[in-house]
Amino acid sequence: MSIYFYGANPVILAKLERNLKAWYPELIIAGSHAPPFRPPTARKAEMDIKVINESGASIVFVALGCPKQEQWMAKQVGKINAVMIGVGAAFAFHSGEVSQAPRWLMKLGLEWLYRFATEPRRLWRRYLLNNPLFVILFALQLIQYWGRSLMRFDRT
Repeated sequence: MSIYFYGANPVILAKLERNLKAWYPELIIAGSHAPPFRPPTARKAEMDIKVINESGASIVFVALGCPKQEQWMAKQVGKINAVMIGVGAAFAFHSGEVSQAPRWLMKLGLEWLYRFATEPRRLWRRYLLNNPLFVILFALQLIQYWGRSLMRFDRT
């Protein structure tokens, strides 16, 4: 299967492709594209889709960051003839541009803390606002689900 990389920047993509080819010589990279940070025009978006489809890639790895990559992939459903997978910072990690947390921190589930310490200006909103809000909303949804389940259980 061939793969396509969408996201990051040209430097990261070049290093990523070089590293992956060294690690996996049989890997088929159909193409890559680093879109600009601004939203694309309708014409540019159509061209990106055309290039991806013509590449013949079976899998498109998307690294635009959360939630941008999820929104982009949702808009491309039915337009791109490949499986799309959001990979966040994976391009930056595997290119060697950004260092990953030490393994012991990963094992403790604290990679987020390492990333926050290394990039606080970029990640503060995600870790201090978005993530707690997600946990609260998830908990409320879980409580609502349990409540419904208990109501059905009491009726039987």
